[in-house]
Amino acid sequence: MLIEPGLLSLEQIQTIHAGGVSLQLANSCRAAVAASAAVVQAAATGDAPVYGVNTGFGKLANQRISQSQLDTLQLNLIRSHSVGVGAPLQPAVVRLMLALKAASLARGYSGVRQVVIDTLIAVHNAGLVPYVPSQGSVGASGDLAPLSHMTLALLGEGEMLVDGKAQPALAQLQAAGIEPLKLAAKEGLALINGTQTSTALALHALLTFEPVLEAALVIGALTVDAARGSDGPFDPRIHALRGQPGQIDVAQYYRALLSGSQIRQSHQEGDDRVQDPYCMRCQPQVVGACLDSLRHAALVLVREANAVTDNPLVFADNGAMAAPGRHQQSAAPAGDMISGGNFHAEPVALAADACALAIAEVGAIAERRIAMLIDSNVSRLPPFLTADAGLNSGFMIAHVTAASLASENKSLAHPASVDSLPTSANQEDHVSMATFAARRLQPMIANTAHILGIELLAAAQGIEFLRPLKSSPALEQVHALLRQDISAMAQDRYLAPDMAHATELVTSGALSSIFRTLPGLPKLWTPS
Repeated sequence: MLIEPGLLSLEQIQTIHAGGVSLQLANSCRAAVAASAAVVQAAATGDAPVYGVNTGFGKLANQRISQSQLDTLQLNLIRSHSVGVGAPLQPAVVRLMLALKAASLARGYSGVRQVVIDTLIAVHNAGLVPYVPSQGSVGASGDLAPLSHMTLALLGEGEMLVDGKAQPALAQLQAAGIEPLKLAAKEGLALINGTQTSTALALHALLTFEPVLEAALVIGALTVDAARGSDGPFDPRIHALRGQPGQIDVAQYYRALLSGSQIRQSHQEGDDRVQDPYCMRCQPQVVGACLDSLRHAALVLVREANAVTDNPLVFADNGAMAAPGRHQQSAAPAGDMISGGNFHAEPVALAADACALAIAEVGAIAERRIAMLIDSNVSRLPPFLTADAGLNSGFMIAHVTAASLASENKSLAHPASVDSLPTSANQEDHVSMATFAARRLQPMIANTAHILGIELLAAAQGIEFLRPLKSSPALEQVHALLRQDISAMAQDRYLAPDMAHATELVTSGALSSIFRTLPGLPKLWTPS
């Protein structure tokens, strides 16, 4: 796959995330890379102090480093900053880190040599996964600890993740025919300053949640039919009057999913209920608002994936800036090096916090739908979805599990971006906490997927009580898919394995594939 630095699309990011693709950088970036590297080399041999080139780092920026020690300065930086703890990041996240860092450096504003970028690409293309502990970054001054572990592996001093375990990186590099990287002036700083870890984690969550959200739409529609709810709340005229794009789209999704349902027709012919509970009626308003937030997060994260976020930045042409994909050709060493704060991951932190709220809300309204289904006074289905309530408890405690997960997500959804602990002796006195903001999304997605798996079982059970009426063609596909492996629950049985299987249908994309076959629907945020 050809990468034009600064022009990565969400579709390309999705492909890299999935794995198995070989990356190639456009040759157009080479001149700009060489030009910015020449500026750094000139600064390294000059007399003026330049942060991170011939000075210490953070609070030690006033310490001048002799020219003979500049390479050691960069190596010591990586060694001293490789202080992460916790379980390793997943391979999909590390793949994105390698690709996003390479694409950022290739913009030509970081002052690294081409060999640095080529090594990142080579490690990715060889299928090597640096061992990167998941904890230890506050998301400002870059994702220093995780990016240092990634870089240490490129140097042959760290570890690679092999079959889930840490193995010495040098042997893995040698087996792949990759020369361990040797750092020159500023290159260590350029590699670890930046938001590529928090951005990769947030993108990982966004891409992981997409099939779960599509499953939520499918299951929510199945619940509407199981409870014989009205399709009036999905009338496009209602949503056009409000004008919220996500709400309009979600209502369209529900109309398509429910189209052709015999159960819908039975509701219209003889149901005396005037209005449905909010958990059914307000799905476009709730899930639509979540969709709008997630779409905005996707825009922010794609921008960040294409950004140059290290420090200081190198302007080889004394300030003029090349457009993405159209690099300046001059290789003259004159230029500016400007210290700033692009490494501060506040945009990622706020986007991740918005994702957290959306993920929690999708799970919260799903839990309310389960509660509605098991309440015979509201759903008009047998109590707890069992024909012999009392002797059987049915879905009583499965709902308790869903409630516990929804409650857990409430705590996890607390915004991480509002928390800041100063670091580096108060030099770095406001930080974003973006890395945790993004990392905590995975357990939230898992919780929501479990809730939806329980709802899928409950809604399918509800449909059984309405036979011989049929749901829509799309929802009958969903019902039949579940029933391939899980029979209707005539009496109490060991339910946990059924819940695990239903959750797998949610996370695997099996329900997404049914959703995506519906014609004429707008995509969520990535192509099919």
